[in-house]
Amino acid sequence: MKDIQSLRDDRRINIRKVGVKTISYPVTVLDRARRVQKTVATVNMYVNLPHRFKGTHMSRFIEILNRFHGEINLRSFHLILKEMKEHLAAEAAHMEIEFPYFLQRGESPGSIGSERYECRMHGSLQEADDLVLEVSVPVFSPSLTPGQGGLPRSSGRWGTVRVAVRFNHFIWIEDLIALVDEGIGEGEGPAGSVESITRNLGRIFSGHAAISWFNIVVENLANGYSTFAVLESG
Repeated sequence: MKDIQSLRDDRRINIRKVGVKTISYPVTVLDRARRVQKTVATVNMYVNLPHRFKGTHMSRFIEILNRFHGEINLRSFHLILKEMKEHLAAEAAHMEIEFPYFLQRGESPGSIGSERYECRMHGSLQEADDLVLEVSVPVFSPSLTPGQGGLPRSSGRWGTVRVAVRFNHFIWIEDLIALVDEGIGEGEGPAGSVESITRNLGRIFSGHAAISWFNIVVENLANGYSTFAVLESG
């Protein structure tokens, strides 16, 4: 049978992205306390298709992913992108994975023992690697005491801090969360406006040796609307 997808295409039209998306896939990510953590990710894989090819074999994306058995770390991310680029004869390869990450939080506000964090990794390979790690950290209000308008030790959702980073060298997801906690005041809840919290986080991230670039979004949930502030490094 003739391989139609690999035939030359003389129309000279580049397709920006072609691939597969919303693959539900079991993955294993690094966990500092337990070595590894098993979770389920949503995966998007796509390439930039050169104009000389009519198409690509979509099943090859899954074949490449399966060869790594769901082991997701900095090294495997690069190798998956490299295989996609080479085996699909692409100008550039891209992969996005989103997954929940669970961290033991002890007695922190709003905690029930283990907190869920939504994580995202986006990697691209053209001439060089580009990998962005993003973590969304839920922020809770300080615990209330009797007479303050709430039940003893009750807490509510104040908002969310979303950070995206490029890094000079490996950084644990736990360490990234700890940096956010430092910026908002761990155990005390948020103090001040979204602007002041964003500035605090910008100061902390700017001085970190592992981080080469960052984007920070702080959002406060109010009645009927939200306030937010955004900061991106130069």
